Amino acid sequence: MTDSLISTGIPGLDHILRGGLPTNRLYLLQGDPGVGKTTLALQFLLEGVRRGERGLYVTFSETRAEVEGIARSHGWSLDGLEFFEFEALQKALEGERAGTVFHPSETELAAVSKSLWEAMDRAKPKRMVFDSLSELRLLAGDPLRYRRQLLEIKRRAAAHDCAAILVDDRTATRDDLQLQSLAHGVISLHRTTSGYGTAKRRLEVVKLRGVGFRNGWHDFAIETGGVVVYPRLVASEYAQREGGMLKSGVAELDQLLGGGIDLGASTLLLGPAGAGKSTVAMKYAVAAAERGEKSLIFMFEESASMLRARAKGVGLDLAPHEANGNISLRTVDAADVSPGQFAFNLRRAVEEQSARLIVIDSLNGYLNAMPDEKHLALHLHELLAYAAARGIAVLMVISQQGMMGPWMQQPVDASYLADTVLLFRYYEYAGEIRKAVSVAKRRGGSHEHSIRSLTIGAPDGIKLGPPLSEFRGVLTGVPVYTGTNPEKV
Repeated sequence: MTDSLISTGIPGLDHILRGGLPTNRLYLLQGDPGVGKTTLALQFLLEGVRRGERGLYVTFSETRAEVEGIARSHGWSLDGLEFFEFEALQKALEGERAGTVFHPSETELAAVSKSLWEAMDRAKPKRMVFDSLSELRLLAGDPLRYRRQLLEIKRRAAAHDCAAILVDDRTATRDDLQLQSLAHGVISLHRTTSGYGTAKRRLEVVKLRGVGFRNGWHDFAIETGGVVVYPRLVASEYAQREGGMLKSGVAELDQLLGGGIDLGASTLLLGPAGAGKSTVAMKYAVAAAERGEKSLIFMFEESASMLRARAKGVGLDLAPHEANGNISLRTVDAADVSPGQFAFNLRRAVEEQSARLIVIDSLNGYLNAMPDEKHLALHLHELLAYAAARGIAVLMVISQQGMMGPWMQQPVDASYLADTVLLFRYYEYAGEIRKAVSVAKRRGGSHEHSIRSLTIGAPDGIKLGPPLSEFRGVLTGVPVYTGTNPEKV
């Protein structure tokens, strides 16, 4: 028989748990102080109140007033929740402790247990939270008494057909394996702080008996209103869609790319700062918008107003396309957004707007969002695989370090992940700095192997010249003219 499921009140977490938590079971919520355990536990209980279920909050480490303060910060009301407050019980026991020679574990624990069982019998909860176990561990005194107390909690919760969450702040031991073995499921919360920006939080479902949950790490954040979980993107869960061709409206550029950019493919626009990468990406977005197709532009390094002004300066007016919803600009703060949150927001925006083109400007900013991450390639691969399955073209802008010459470097090598690489370069000729563009690779299709001059500016916008066939060494930045009539260049 399959256990029925109860919602945690957090949609992203329910998604990871394949629908929610099985009823009538004991669960362990672990994490260091300040990671968000109490907030998550309160959401779990308040979801029960919303559904008409009775809830009991057993607070060992905080007063009811402190818990109510947490709730107010999120705009919640705790009306409908029953409380068992350890501090109030302690005050009642102070007089009894004075005249006894017994250890607190032999007197206090018995009194606390008796009061707790009575509270459970009165409340008859369907959801219950014990926050936290550190005080109970100290009261028990020794591991055997502590384990027996946990087993009794588990037995009584089952007798009430109650889903119970035990909150462990890890102040006693880093990993209490005995505690994990008793629980039906274990959720572990972690918090990391980088050299700059906000703290990043992530969670892992360590175990959940009988459920094929989505394993691995999942980012989450604490916002006004509670915990928001961003499930890890798994591209294999999405059905493959047929692609097509995305054209820029610049005949020479489309010709250079063998007809255009493939839908479902990723294109890397690689070159030094100011070489025209973002402008070419904007041109594809405007061309798609003119055909009635939707584009999403994620900006890591400049504001939306600056991008609009820069695009308008080269003859690309984004305003009418933003007004009709065909172009959507999203500013991303790399210091505040985790990689998992970015992937989640991207997926949600794609599905809400049925986008056909995604522009990430730039990958340098995406890299800054995870300065301590060692798995940028895996994050990016999953993101691109998702876009490919949805038949969406992805344009990724990446700026190289340096302006020209053989010493130019890029902060991360993503060229092997991209289906197409569009290479931008500066070169010097006749006392001028000029721009050039070429296609370094295109999977699954032919393309021009020539290098063309690139000019950007109003009123003509983007223009590509004929192949620079009379030059040698354009990509080095200092080419040699090999033709016979330099005036034609």
